[in-house]
Amino acid sequence: MIKHCISVIFFLLLLSCKDHNGIPEPEKLIEKGVMVDIMYDLSVLEAIKYQNPASLDSFKINASAFILKKYKVDSIQYMKNNKYYAADDELYKSMFEKVIKRLEADVKKAETQAKIDDKKAKSKKNKIKTAASTDTATVN
Repeated sequence: MIKHCISVIFFLLLLSCKDHNGIPEPEKLIEKGVMVDIMYDLSVLEAIKYQNPASLDSFKINASAFILKKYKVDSIQYMKNNKYYAADDELYKSMFEKVIKRLEADVKKAETQAKIDDKKAKSKKNKIKTAASTDTATVN
């Protein structure tokens, strides 16, 4: 009997740990990986808005709504899921760490591509200078 009571108490404690600080699980729970993808896309969107606010205004669309539509999620569903995941500090932190890692990888890719583009541009300028100097030498 005591073992049975201990098992029940342990099970109840286990369940209480999963309730995300009293926030009930949303009816339409967004899978954790998909939620990370949404958070990533929204982070990129915010960075674009911060760097060049007029760039998004010129398209006359609500970019946040577009991202939610991309994942077939409405804003209320996203807000409920965000609140649910945010109630678990460690889980939410790990989700944001994944977003940050993806953003850092994107920055590295962009920096690498910028270096490649700079080298190509310098090479092109050198070819143009060489061709121009060759043309003036043959004219004289």
